[in-house]
This record gives sequence, structure tokens and C-alpha cells, in this order.
Amino acid sequence: MRVRNKPWAKEYLQSEPDVVIQEPAAYRGNWLNGRAEKELHVEVGSGKGRFLSGMASMRADCLFIGIEKHESVVVSTLQKRLDANVRNAFILHEDANHLETCFAPEEVSAFYLNFSDPWPKKRHAKRRLTHRSFLQMYERLLVPGGGLQLKTDNRGLFAFSIEEFSNRGWQLQNLSLDLHADLRETEDTDSNYINVETEYEQKFSEKGFPIYKLWACPPANRENSR
Repeated sequence: MRVRNKPWAKEYLQSEPDVVIQEPAAYRGNWLNGRAEKELHVEVGSGKGRFLSGMASMRADCLFIGIEKHESVVVSTLQKRLDANVRNAFILHEDANHLETCFAPEEVSAFYLNFSDPWPKKRHAKRRLTHRSFLQMYERLLVPGGGLQLKTDNRGLFAFSIEEFSNRGWQLQNLSLDLHADLRETEDTDSNYINVETEYEQKFSEKGFPIYKLWACPPANRENSR
């Protein structure tokens, strides 16, 4: 993804310290303390912020944190968050490799990976957010019973992710090879199920591309992850 430089981005982000957390390490292990929300949910790679703000507006019982490493993209996330006027969503300008400096072990209830960079070249496999090194980190940070949702339009990344999850002993649930087709069927049986789309998801689905989705939970015995 090519990111257009915005010279004013840093100053703009610093002007909203109540939303864009400047020192997340200070909150590590204490994100929920003193708050009404009961669970911490983290979107890794929040893009333009549609999913983050949409989920926060629907789930007032959860605290949502969006992480994005590109400063110029964080601006869009912030604008979407301010427009939505939700109080339970915050933003970190951080790299996914630094998750453990922001969150303590067994602090996060759910991770969301939405249309992450597939890094298609084999030599870049370790950069994929579902590589085993990242899975080990999620395992340490997730609460017992917590899990991870993956959505992507990239079949190669989806197949790679399933293999990585399986090799680590994760349990796969709600696996879909065409999410929107499945949702059309689900609407007839479960009117309470709502899918919050990202900007990429809307774009790709309108072009008729299948969206792949799954929910994965790490094994109960995670001693080998520590």
C-alpha cells in the first residue's frame, strides 16, 4: 500500500492526546482500570478507521484500540473516530512488532486482522501478521478463551494463515471462503448477526471478490509460547 505523505500529520495527531495515546506503555496492564468496559479488543492495522469506530459504536461494553504504523494513515483513523464520537475507541501510532510494549500478558480479549498486507514473496513470510512469531505474541497477550479474527481478500494469505494456526494448535471457527455470500444466508436465520465492513472490504466485495474470514483461538495449554 502506497501511503501519501502528510507533513502536518504529526502535529495533528499530537493535538488529540485524549484519542491518540502518546505513551501506551504507561497503560500496559491497566487499560481497563477505572473504565466501565469489561473487555479489551485490539485491531492491528486500523487503516482508515471504519471498522474500529463501527465496532466501538456497536459494543459499548468493550474498549477498542486501533494500531497503525503509518502516521499519514493514522490521521484518517483519527478523523473517522472523531466523526463517530465514540468514547470507547483509542488509537496507537505503533508498529505491530511492539504489541508487547503496549499490552500485558493475558490483557487482550480479541485481536482483529483486517486486510493485512499479504507480503506475497516467500522471503517476506515473517512479516505476515499471522506468521508463527506473531501468533506466539498473540498467545501471550490473549486472555484465556480469547481469540483472533482474520478477514482478507488474499487467498494465499488465508491459506498460509490456516497452516500457521494449525501448526500452533489453534482452533479454527466460523471459517468462510465467501463471507458475504454466507452472510446473505445468515440473514435469514440470525438477524442479530452484523458484519462491520472495512473500507477495503466494501471495495473488494463490490467488485465481486470473495472475502475470506475466520475466528481462531489458541490452545488452552500455552506453556510453549512463553
